[in-house]
Amino acid sequence: MIHPTAIIEPGAQLGENVEIGAYAYIGGEVTLGAGTVIHHHACVEGFTTMGENNEVYPFAVIGGKTQDLKYVGGRVGLKIGDRNTFREYVTIHGGTKDGEFTTLGNDNNILAYSHVAHDCQIGNFLVMSSQAAFAGHVVCGDHVNFGWGTGIHQFARIGDYAMLAAMSRITQDVPPYMIVEGTTDVSAKMVNVVALQRNGFPAEDVKALRLAHRIIYHENLNRTQALEKILADPELAANPHIQKLVDFYRTSKRGVS
Repeated sequence: MIHPTAIIEPGAQLGENVEIGAYAYIGGEVTLGAGTVIHHHACVEGFTTMGENNEVYPFAVIGGKTQDLKYVGGRVGLKIGDRNTFREYVTIHGGTKDGEFTTLGNDNNILAYSHVAHDCQIGNFLVMSSQAAFAGHVVCGDHVNFGWGTGIHQFARIGDYAMLAAMSRITQDVPPYMIVEGTTDVSAKMVNVVALQRNGFPAEDVKALRLAHRIIYHENLNRTQALEKILADPELAANPHIQKLVDFYRTSKRGVS
């Protein structure tokens, strides 16, 4: 299941039923879990560990050296979970400081020409459309959808179930459950209702999040006043998703879109 033209460096560890295509390259510190497929001309290098049933398409580079100029060497790397897809020309870089890692969870779908930079911490069920890019140290939750060409500033946080519209320029944190859009006037335009419904959120939770969005973005309150008003409503304050939303705002260091 390994093409004769593929290069597998000594030290690489391959699980059962791994497939390596023509002219692919696997570095000596790479571990590939069972059922993983590396297509022709793809590259997996660096101190990279991939779980089971991942798929890397042609010309992707997974585990490349950080582009951060603060890199001075050391054992840095990349940790990837299971069932992730990396399409053509995707680049995922390892960490920057000795002992640190870029991490991706499970069931992520990274589309062509997208980039995940050094030290990012990515959750599960991400859909990252073509030519989207994370700068370094981005923290991204679960079930997030990035539109085509979206750019994320370093150290930004992206909350669970958020959606970022195509070509948005994200310089602040993105709240969970919301659709965010814009290049200069970036803000949460509405609740990501379709995604919440597809993932089984009850109607009362969606209603609560829509009310919270209206209070935060449409009642001419500053953020402190808006959060206080939300928590003053007993039903909203008792909802775990509202609690998560409020906590996200309160713990932001960059501000929230």
